[in-house]
Amino acid sequence: MSNTKKIIGRIENVSLPDLAIENLKVKVDTGAKTSSLHVDNIKQVKGKGKPRVTFDLHPEIHDVNHVVSCSALLSDIRNVKSSNGKSETRYVIKTPLTLGSDTWEVEITLTNRADMNYLMLFGCEAMEDRYLVDVSQSFVQSE
Repeated sequence: MSNTKKIIGRIENVSLPDLAIENLKVKVDTGAKTSSLHVDNIKQVKGKGKPRVTFDLHPEIHDVNHVVSCSALLSDIRNVKSSNGKSETRYVIKTPLTLGSDTWEVEITLTNRADMNYLMLFGCEAMEDRYLVDVSQSFVQSE
């Protein structure tokens, strides 16, 4: 095991700079392969010959009137089994993610997480070989 890995807590704040989202509270989920983000009004569109998706985000969970409209290149469409065991077809985007002083590109599936406590799950693939999770702590790498 490498000692160059940083410790993160079970809850962290991340930014998605290409989507104009800052300080989004995420649940770190070592049981989830891919990260997932709650969005509304997902539409697949063509943009300059490449498929894109447009969607709306409510980055502040307690302020549903604050809506950010986003657009991203479509990376993939895949079937994902959610925590309740149901399989769902989801759009996948790749976008930079910032956690603490680190920024790197991650895959995120877009879905309806309206019934969940956190708008985003931060999954294993996004953590790569960067982090170890201390579940007894929160906001270790973020404010």
